[in-house]
Amino acid sequence: MGGFCFARKEVKMTYLLGGAIASSQAEGGFHDGGKGPSTQDMRYLDGAWTPEQIETKHQQSPFTQAELTAALADDDTTYYPLRRGIDFYHHYKTDIALLAELGLQVFRTSISWSRLYPNGDELEPNEAGIAYYRDLFTECQRHGIKVLATMIHYDIPVHLVTAYGGWQNRQLITFFKRYVTTLYTRLGDVVDYWLPFNEINAAKFSPWDGVCLIPTPRAGLDQAIYQSLHHQFLCSAWAVKLGRQLVPGKLVGGMIARFTTYPATCKPEDNLQALQDEQYANWFYLDVLARGSYPSYMTRYFNKIGVHIHTEPGDAALLQEGRVGFVAFSYYFSQVATNQPDWEQTAGNLIMTKKNPYLTTSEWGWQIDPVGLRITLNQLNDRYGLPIIVAENGLGAHDELTADDTVHDPYRIAYLKAHLAQLDLAVADGVNLLAYTMWGIIDIVSCGALTMAKRYGVIYVDRDNAGHGSDRRVRKDSFYWYRDYIAAHKEATHD
Repeated sequence: MGGFCFARKEVKMTYLLGGAIASSQAEGGFHDGGKGPSTQDMRYLDGAWTPEQIETKHQQSPFTQAELTAALADDDTTYYPLRRGIDFYHHYKTDIALLAELGLQVFRTSISWSRLYPNGDELEPNEAGIAYYRDLFTECQRHGIKVLATMIHYDIPVHLVTAYGGWQNRQLITFFKRYVTTLYTRLGDVVDYWLPFNEINAAKFSPWDGVCLIPTPRAGLDQAIYQSLHHQFLCSAWAVKLGRQLVPGKLVGGMIARFTTYPATCKPEDNLQALQDEQYANWFYLDVLARGSYPSYMTRYFNKIGVHIHTEPGDAALLQEGRVGFVAFSYYFSQVATNQPDWEQTAGNLIMTKKNPYLTTSEWGWQIDPVGLRITLNQLNDRYGLPIIVAENGLGAHDELTADDTVHDPYRIAYLKAHLAQLDLAVADGVNLLAYTMWGIIDIVSCGALTMAKRYGVIYVDRDNAGHGSDRRVRKDSFYWYRDYIAAHKEATHD
């Protein structure tokens, strides 16, 4: 009687280990190189605020029209941390040298659309912006570091919002196609992997970041969000389609902020809630990007919230033609799902979430769940069958520069050790893992709270919430730990 015979096969951990930042959180250079003002440049923080005031602003007071109006009239950097960043714009060569010392195999950063097209609707690009990114990426390649470039990391020229209404306007597709064509033709040879959009599901949970909509409670906000998303889906498809033509052989992917979700109990109602939370918050976005069409389960949801997506002839075909070549995600926490309204809540990336009693939390209340990373990797592998990149993962913490001129951060080492261990287990499960890029590999301005006090990096930057400091870079204890881990990983890969 016949049967199946599975040969034993040794699994090679050939994925790349790296780090990630975003241009808006790192570069600075607000007035340099012909850069135009961007949507992230409009976000306000008073460096003298207390931690409580900062957290209240972050959690309870989303971006407003009054803030946008004031920011447009203010050309200074004093109250706008994302205009300052960590001055990566002027330090990138020494910073890349540090990343090379770390042994990084891949570096993820984003390109500022407003540095290439200051207003976003110009016919010709800003040559100084192209020269900057070309030199940056060439520097990476010279050190043997591959480049993963994000085209839109929450950040577009603010002129596209004030003059056109932002992503609600289908005309932005035309401007984006011009932008992405420039990226491929002028920078395509020095970039290895492309991501059109960072955390595309942020549109729903953080509208100013995701689709440049001011999230004031109003009728029609959901309609505006999902119509804007439709235009972003089409832009992603164009990026994939043009990529095949202009940079053949290079992978173009899609990314979400991953909210790994468990049912709070074994009640059928909690399991149904977990299923629907996953669909509406995560799978919908990747289903469109990777499967090339709107999933049927969204029909019920759109009917429930009164949304009707306006499409035009050719949209459905374009989504099919522009299916992504890999899937990527950020992973910081997991959550539980229940329809019990009084369940305890805690903070998470972009959202408030329900607390899992079996997990500890970070200083900011984000639930720490290394096993959830392995679960997500398996879920994505099973659902899409595509290469996977963990595009963000890391621990935000208060770090103290000590008298011996370093940062002792055993909490970060423990976090990284626990999460990186799950990568190898997932690969042994059969997951096609392409790369892991630790978030905030060098300290940057945090996106949510807009502070330097919430630090993710293995490299300390001497700068405070008000922008004061020497900008000196200091290797933390975690720098040496991650350096040794990468070296051992490389050695195992090449055995």
